[in-house]
Formats: sequence, C-alpha cells, structure tokens
Amino acid sequence: MDTGGLRRVRMAPMETVLVTGSSGRVGQAVVAELRRRGHGVRGFDLVPSPELPDTRIGDLADRVAIDAAMAGVSCLVHLAATPDDDDFATRLLPNNLAGLHHVMESARAAGVRRLVLASSGQVNWWQQQRGPLPIRETDPVSPRGWYAATKMFLESIGRGFHELHGLSVIVTRLGWCPRAGQEPEIAASPWSQDVYFSPGDVGRFFACCVEAPQDLGFLIVNGTSRPIRTCRLDLTVASTVLGYHPQDTWPEGL
Repeated sequence: MDTGGLRRVRMAPMETVLVTGSSGRVGQAVVAELRRRGHGVRGFDLVPSPELPDTRIGDLADRVAIDAAMAGVSCLVHLAATPDDDDFATRLLPNNLAGLHHVMESARAAGVRRLVLASSGQVNWWQQQRGPLPIRETDPVSPRGWYAATKMFLESIGRGFHELHGLSVIVTRLGWCPRAGQEPEIAASPWSQDVYFSPGDVGRFFACCVEAPQDLGFLIVNGTSRPIRTCRLDLTVASTVLGYHPQDTWPEGL
C-alpha cells in the first residue's frame, strides 16, 4: 500500500466525476451518493442512467465515445465490466480487458487525477472458502476463474499507472451487491451474507474513495457491509485510510 505519506486532507467536491457502468446496481448507488454530497457526476453506459441528466451512451469498445465522456473529468470511477464468469473471448476479453485499456488510456490522456477501479473479492476466492480469515489486501491472491483473473490484471495495471504516470489509483475489492434476482442466493448462504454489500454502503464506500486524501498514491482496499457472523474481507484499510464505516448488515438496504 503506497499512501504517499498521507496527510489527512480530504479531496474537495470534484468538478466532474465520471462513473462508467452508471446504470447498473452499483453504478446507480454510487451516482446517487456522489450527487448527494455535491459532486458533479457524469455517467457512461449502454443505456441511460436513471435520474442522471449528464449520461453519455456508449460501449467500452468505442474509444471515441469514451474520450468524449472523459473530457473535463477530474476523477474516474470505473465500474463497467462483465460482472462475473462468462465466455472469455466474446465477453470478458472485450469488456474487462480491452475496455479497461480504452478507459484508462483515455483517462490518462485527459489528465484525470484519480482513478477508482472496481475489482472483486473473487481475487481471494479460495482463501475466502478455506481461510485464514479475515483476508487482508496484502494476502496472496487466489482467483476463482477467468473473471477474477481479469480483475487481477486491472489491479496490476492500476499500480503501473500510478508508478508510470503519477496518478492516484484506488483499487476496490468488492463484496456482493446483489443485482435483481440474486437476493435469494444470498439469503440461502451464510457465507454470502458476510460479504454482502448494500447499495447504501456501496455508495458511501465509493464516495470515500473519491474524497480520499489528495496525496494518496496507490491503494488496494476491501469493501463490504457489516458481516453477520464472520469477517471475511478485512475493512481496516477502508476505515483508517478512507474513513469508510459500514452501516448495514444483511438484508438491510435492499
């Protein structure tokens, strides 16, 4: 973790925060909380984002559309991706790898100062199943499959962008914020309830990332709501560095 000799100077409300994947479950929660805190927010997604006037419609394969959306942006929250294991050649490769390349190179060229990149708790999948717990950001990765491998790539190039270009980069290893219809899966799984991430907590977590101290360099940080039984993803870094404190426990906040 490189915190650049942190001074506790919070980032002021940004002129514009670009949220890719802004119409998704996590994206809508992030947009709502950022706007509540007074940030200017622009969305980028395949479909319009509810209640967000400044939404750009486009695909991660369209660098021209991404460049247009990135103009004038101070902070990028990159959520857009295929969200779980899927066909590698037709889904994961274009969205999670090639799309990541377009978004990050566009951000660098546009002079974006901070990148907040959505990774996944699946990069520590087998440790989640077998222990030891809780999982800290410094523990060796143990990816579930190709989706998690694309997130490992994201984490690595995020570090590279900090080192090569001096950007502030926060990589977020997220718990499970359920999409529509996934609630029964969490209800049936005590393990899943301990990595539950409510929409309200998701919004607050990403707002803390956007507003993190100005001189934060590179950071990997876990994010979940409060566990019911067992702390699986350690939230010490989220608390001490970002000032994030979860408010919800499964099934609160659905």
